[in-house]
Amino acid sequence: MTVQDIHPSVAAMEIVCAETAAPPTAMVVFGASGDLVTRKLLPSLAQIQERGLLSEHFCLIGCGRTEYSDEQFRRIARDALGEYAKGIPHDTAASFVEKLYYVSGDYNDPTLYQRIKDRLAELKHRHDVHGCDVFYLAVPPVLYGSISEHLGAAGLSCKDQPDCHQQARLVVEKPFGRDLASATELNRVLDKWFKEEQIYRIDHYLGKETVQNLMIFRFANGLFEPVWNRSHIDNIQITIAETLGVEHRASYYDQSGALRDMFQNHMLQMLALVAMEPPSSFDADRVRDEKAKLLRSIRPFQLDAWNSPFVRGRYGAGVVNGQEVPPYRDEPGVAADSITETFVAARLFVDNWRWKDVPFYLRTGKRLARKSTEIAITFKQVPHSLFGSVGLDELPANILVFRIQPEEGMSLHFQAKRPGSKICMGTLNMSFAYKDIFNADMPEAYERLLLDCMTGDQTLFTRFDAVDLAWRLLTPVLDAWHDGKTPLPEYPAGSESFPQADALPAADGHRWRRL
Repeated sequence: MTVQDIHPSVAAMEIVCAETAAPPTAMVVFGASGDLVTRKLLPSLAQIQERGLLSEHFCLIGCGRTEYSDEQFRRIARDALGEYAKGIPHDTAASFVEKLYYVSGDYNDPTLYQRIKDRLAELKHRHDVHGCDVFYLAVPPVLYGSISEHLGAAGLSCKDQPDCHQQARLVVEKPFGRDLASATELNRVLDKWFKEEQIYRIDHYLGKETVQNLMIFRFANGLFEPVWNRSHIDNIQITIAETLGVEHRASYYDQSGALRDMFQNHMLQMLALVAMEPPSSFDADRVRDEKAKLLRSIRPFQLDAWNSPFVRGRYGAGVVNGQEVPPYRDEPGVAADSITETFVAARLFVDNWRWKDVPFYLRTGKRLARKSTEIAITFKQVPHSLFGSVGLDELPANILVFRIQPEEGMSLHFQAKRPGSKICMGTLNMSFAYKDIFNADMPEAYERLLLDCMTGDQTLFTRFDAVDLAWRLLTPVLDAWHDGKTPLPEYPAGSESFPQADALPAADGHRWRRL
């Protein structure tokens, strides 16, 4: 007898895919000559077309300071698809590239936006686009305010029109400010020309399949949600570990650091998803309401120099993947007297009914031993071991792990009898990888996010109240670090951790999971 015999509807429900195709859309991408556009955005849009989800009535205008003709931009796009969208059929690539155009100019020149407006009207007529305009800011954050001002002044933001969110949308890449004051000022400028429902603050981590699966896993399975609380969960660890250094981003990273670059956005967003209360529906604002409530419940930090919930560090010389690498301060573009952190670890508590006194351990760092992003849920040990007579006074805890990258999947560690003597017990690992189960590569995160933007679904995009709450939590930490008096220990490149970071979970009798 199978589960389908017991419950016939299971067979029909085994795979439910509710995918909405993009409506007719015109897209303008600022920073079109940059790395993000060629590596991520254009290949992702081509994949959306290959899946049959990009409207036939679509066009894209690339905009940048570098002068290109339409054909030059299309040639760059063809090369990008060949390198980053392997497997795209030639006819799909050719059809997609024919929808691409280019306008060059200075982002601070008002005449550029008039030319964009005129070209947009011409191309929307040519491609019969009667849907919305999407303006994507793939540019340095310092330009966000200026570009949005000029779009508004040129009448392209449509803020004052009925159903304006259906007429024009603004996509903003992270970071959303450098601290609370700058984030508030940026929002003031954007709010002048665009309503909140028009603004899509994009965090590519939220487009990853395993991150999205957190909500499905928690709220579609009656097995797990009843134990998703302080009565059953001992601690939760969230890790984003990288083997790379600052690479070509040194000029940006040295002014940012790990707390701004990874913690304020990616890590707090994953924390919100794993710990939030069930939303009343899968509506975008109901989901984002719960994420904001969770951030609001994080216990304020007591930044005591002797017992801080935060530890920072900076990588020194070492060996990563068999290669000797220099210390952070010797990287090209890094200031010789830099006090920028490349590693942050924290111990957080969420003061609500569900999570009272459950520690959340978060860490992110560069030049670590392995690349790994995961969320590990450690359940409480059984209250009494029946097997003390054979030396098993304490049994290992059950651990549920969401592997976000590089191999997306999940695993559950539990105790079971092994073949052998009467009491022969061991920890088994029930694991799966999405790639193996579905026999396909995981979609690029930007595919999900770009499609949601075109369809008007803001579920995976960050609302300003969440941005505001995150900066209110972390700006005092940044201020405390600014004076340079907070310890900044070096850890050897290629290491898993270092003593000061290990001390955070050790204070509660825990330790970090191996990378």
